[in-house]
Amino acid sequence: MNGIMLIRLNGSPVETGAQNICDLLGSLDLPSESLLVEHNGLALRREEWPHRPLASGDQIELVRIVAGG
Repeated sequence: MNGIMLIRLNGSPVETGAQNICDLLGSLDLPSESLLVEHNGLALRREEWPHRPLASGDQIELVRIVAGG
């Protein structure tokens, strides 16, 4: 097995070899400081990201937090 799985990222199918949320964010080159991550309907705290494994069929929602006024 090559380790590639299919997940849904913000509603779109994405193939990834990421093993956990941190790996996924690193592969997407996103600024993690400004992200909210939801994994299968559950909002995650930043300290959970390295310990949250990914599996084929998982649904990930990424929301970029911006400040404004």
